[in-house]
Amino acid sequence: QVQLVESGGGLVQAGGSLSLSCAASGIIFTGNAMRWYRQAPGKQRELVAGITSGGSTNYADSVKGRFTISRANAKNMVYLQMNSLKSEDTAVYYCNAESIVVPGGYWGQGTQVTVSS
Repeated sequence: QVQLVESGGGLVQAGGSLSLSCAASGIIFTGNAMRWYRQAPGKQRELVAGITSGGSTNYADSVKGRFTISRANAKNMVYLQMNSLKSEDTAVYYCNAESIVVPGGYWGQGTQVTVSS
């Protein structure tokens, strides 16, 4: 059974930093691209950052230069370091694992990030 468990969310002041973690189990982690999405109240879920099995990364324009995605294959972990946080970064952040058998991949339960201005 595939499980993705996010942690590290919380309340932070604007300009501050948070680090999110996602622990994956039940998948061949090294073969999967991993992504972070977020969903703010009343908005659609959007892609924040992605990292391929080979370590190539991509970011939403809104977070480039502020967020960094990384992975530790030996630990089945993916991370999202978020710096210079803004109030518009407030959302539930979800970890996603690519899958060739499950449309849209696998999802974690999400972790709340709230940035106060």
